[in-house]
Amino acid sequence: MASLAVRAARSIVSKGARQLSTTSQLNHAKDDIMEKWAPEKFDKHFIDYLSRPEIDGWEVRKALTELHDFDVIPDPKVVEAALRACRRVNDYSLTIRFLEAIKIKCGGQKNREVVYGYIIQQVKPVLDELGISTPEELGMDKPEYFIPQPEYWWEKKWYTDYNLDKKVFQY
Repeated sequence: MASLAVRAARSIVSKGARQLSTTSQLNHAKDDIMEKWAPEKFDKHFIDYLSRPEIDGWEVRKALTELHDFDVIPDPKVVEAALRACRRVNDYSLTIRFLEAIKIKCGGQKNREVVYGYIIQQVKPVLDELGISTPEELGMDKPEYFIPQPEYWWEKKWYTDYNLDKKVFQY
């Protein structure tokens, strides 16, 4: 089928018709070169970029978005550099969102407890130094406006997931 289309196009061109470009080359949004870097070079790139004293808020967000786009959980040293950069530009909300994004990237509940717990343990001195609270310390790991309603369908395991007593919410 493709060869038929190619032959038809060639016959049109040979008859003197003007050539039209119907497709354009697409640029890849993500640079594949960084994915082939060694982990040390990858970490050093982000640490150096985020440690620049003249970095502004847009550049911090750009770097964190770029870091989040890769299929990696950042090393604690990269997390420390990111937290310091967020604090340098005085963007506290970005620090919280960055920590939440790391938690989500850690995967399921079991991995989150192990991997995310390890990362928080490693960056805890930096969090304390900068006066940054974790989302768990702020209570952001639980739904804010959560009220179970027994008249609606409610899965039994949710009561244990949210540490609620089922009898308390019966009307």
